[in-house]
Amino acid sequence: MAPAKTRLLRTFTTPPLRLARRLFRRHAALPPVLTDPLHSDVPALRGAEIAAIYHGCRMAGDFYEFLRVGRSRVLFGLFDIAGRREDTREFLIAAQSTFRTLAPQLFAGEDLNEPNAMIELSQQLNRTILRAAGVRSCPAFIGCYNEDLGTVCYANAGHTPALVQDRTGITTLEATGLPLGLFSHTTRSAPTCVLVPGAVLLVVSRGIVEAECDGEEFGLEGAKRTLQEAPAVRARDLCLGILRGVQDFMRKSPTHNDVTALALLRTAAQPAVGVAGQQAAERVLKRAENGHWG
Repeated sequence: MAPAKTRLLRTFTTPPLRLARRLFRRHAALPPVLTDPLHSDVPALRGAEIAAIYHGCRMAGDFYEFLRVGRSRVLFGLFDIAGRREDTREFLIAAQSTFRTLAPQLFAGEDLNEPNAMIELSQQLNRTILRAAGVRSCPAFIGCYNEDLGTVCYANAGHTPALVQDRTGITTLEATGLPLGLFSHTTRSAPTCVLVPGAVLLVVSRGIVEAECDGEEFGLEGAKRTLQEAPAVRARDLCLGILRGVQDFMRKSPTHNDVTALALLRTAAQPAVGVAGQQAAERVLKRAENGHWG
């Protein structure tokens, strides 16, 4: 028989089997603690391609998101939370959680008000960043691509202007509101643009625009030149072309900031949409131009 002192020690240091099982089940039921944003898979699109690529290892607050929210709608976004990556990780996770949880609810159903849903999503992301990070600038470009109509409803929250290239030239999609994470009450809008077959929408991070060599910046003009020279064959190739253009310009690998490109390419070969489809697309644009929907 063990001495009384040893029996007493075992009583306090060894939990009963039933208690140990309860503790194990409770621990197993806890959600995993995320240390990084979840990986975002690139969705397959009908009549289009989308891709996004980082250059090298991320060091700051860039991250992109893709999410299918219906039979014919895919959401995408490029975000840039101010600060170094080790300081912004928890804010990125919070923003991604809101994006993935709320967007399917706001964009549910086929007959919905896309601009209103986009504005509400932007406002909720803004509140999420304010709660998680306090006041911290987060420029963001968020878009909803409609596969049936070839339209993009977007919100540009203080982000670098997106570029749309088609046979008529290049158009810029300027900011429609302030960056996320600055003010709790701000006014935003969500315009709609059409991607004709063969058109490209390109979104680049601030790190691309601010890439510098011998006192000269690559700038948005550098992105435009590279886009014009790149053959619009694959969305991924367009992203790689932009990143190579920045590296060639700097004559070294960029380490000043995150360098990210996102491209949406509507393929040239499109199935016939018919008169009804064309009329639907025209109605979408007219309503967007008039500032209302439905």
